Amino acid sequence: MKKIYLDNAATTPLRHEVIAEMTQVLQNDFGNPSSTHSFGRSAKNILESSRKSIAKILGCAAQELIFTANATEASNWILTSAVKDLKIQRIITSKIEHHATLYTVKNLQQQYGIEVDYVKILPSGAVDATHLVDLLSKSPNTLVSLMQVNNEIGTVLDIEKIGRICHQHHALFHCDTVQAVGKTEYNLQDIPVDFIVASAHKFHGPKGIGFAYVKKGIVLQPLLFGGEQEKGLRAGTEAVHQVAGMAKALELASTNLESERNYITELKNYCITELQTHFPEIKINGEVTFYNILNVLLPFSEEKTAMILFNLDMKGIAVSRGSACQSGSVKPSHVLAEILAEEDLKKPSLRISFSHYNTKEDIDALIDGLKGI
Repeated sequence: MKKIYLDNAATTPLRHEVIAEMTQVLQNDFGNPSSTHSFGRSAKNILESSRKSIAKILGCAAQELIFTANATEASNWILTSAVKDLKIQRIITSKIEHHATLYTVKNLQQQYGIEVDYVKILPSGAVDATHLVDLLSKSPNTLVSLMQVNNEIGTVLDIEKIGRICHQHHALFHCDTVQAVGKTEYNLQDIPVDFIVASAHKFHGPKGIGFAYVKKGIVLQPLLFGGEQEKGLRAGTEAVHQVAGMAKALELASTNLESERNYITELKNYCITELQTHFPEIKINGEVTFYNILNVLLPFSEEKTAMILFNLDMKGIAVSRGSACQSGSVKPSHVLAEILAEEDLKKPSLRISFSHYNTKEDIDALIDGLKGI
């Protein structure tokens, strides 16, 4: 049975070139980057060359990038240090953020008594910018935390517009860019954002490595103590092979961005057309969504909701109901709960997310699988 992977918003398969790059480093450049001998200097060179490569693609300075284990770690660190060290007294976020943001903000509220406000979400799934302006006009010492591409429904935030609004009101802007890095262009010198975060496994790189972008001039306190790695902000011997793999993955994503974006966009449109042809009552959750994420409400009965992923998996087809981080939960998606009526929440919604490795034949198999259900 051929296996079909349509859950690329959860994680992506590694590119062969990334595997080759990491294998090369693991075999030949195993030195500790903090060591002063030739083995250490070679590893350090790979580490800093990778940092410069990523910085060039993002349009920022290399010293503005801090390597972390993943974006969850990066967001936890940024938000916590903003409250503890930058004396942020209020965070504005939304109820459709990733739990890495929502749970961190909730913990900071409980631990430090900060004020938390949630910007309204429009029926389209977009952030209500007018309400954000209203919230920002109320008090100083504020940080805004909003994601660029929603990981469940794919709605897109205009980060330049939101960043300008934040800075006009003297607020810091933290943006979860996990679903967008490697899939869109950036020039961070021109975008009014103070922090972004990313995980390599979302753009065909390895798991266990990511980064935080911290705008020059903003001083955060260390995430981990013990050594001088990462400018003294994250102690611990760096995973050089992971960093090299991430840099290679982002380099390839950048090189192939236009062609792969066009291909995936065409594939998504084909999927929508086929779904609407065979299931005329289908609804798309969210409007103006990112090109590789499609979230659909299926016209199936409630009793089929629980078994739909199992039935598709038995046919070798991988999709999801929402974030992979909450796949074991029986609760409805917190994202869909903000935009769907209660009766629609009980029906099955599927997140189908694409990569350049997918084909129209994959979509045909998905349609056949759904027709069988």
